[in-house]
This record gives sequence, structure tokens and C-alpha cells, in this order.
Amino acid sequence: MDPNIKTSIEQRLIESGEKERLKEHLRCRLNECGWRESLKLHAKEVIKEKGLSNLSVEDLVKEITPKGRQTVPDVVKKELLVKIQSFLAQQHNI
Repeated sequence: MDPNIKTSIEQRLIESGEKERLKEHLRCRLNECGWRESLKLHAKEVIKEKGLSNLSVEDLVKEITPKGRQTVPDVVKKELLVKIQSFLAQQHNI
């Protein structure tokens, strides 16, 4: 995607407040499907394995981010995509 288009979309999402609404929707859906709890358990396992004193917050984030991204349910990704597409279609019609 053209970086200028991406920046323009991001700006529209922020200015309209839609980005915050999308983030809140995502938070709710991830909680509902158990994703957050699952990732929390994974983080605890990493801490137990590496030891709390040997792990910074940054290290923990680096360690759990890939699994977090991989385990977001496809249905949640699709919902978010549809909401973004709908927003862009509305913006185009204005």
C-alpha cells in the first residue's frame, strides 16, 4: 500500500475518533474469545522459564508479541477489517 494512502487513512481514523472505537471493539472481542487470558498465561510461562529478575518488560513484550499476533482469531481480524472497510466507504461517500 502506498505510504501516503496509509497515512491519509490513519489520519482520517484518528480525526474521526474511529480509531479509538475500533481499538475498544478489538479489546472487547479479544477478551470475549479468551485471547487476553491465553496471552497472560503465556507471559507467566515465559517469566517462570526465564526468571523475573532476568527479564525486562521490553524482553517480555518481544517474547510474547509473535504468539499474540498469531493467535488473534480470524473471525476477529475479519470483523475489524469489515469495520475499517465500512468506515472508508462512508468517508468516500461524504
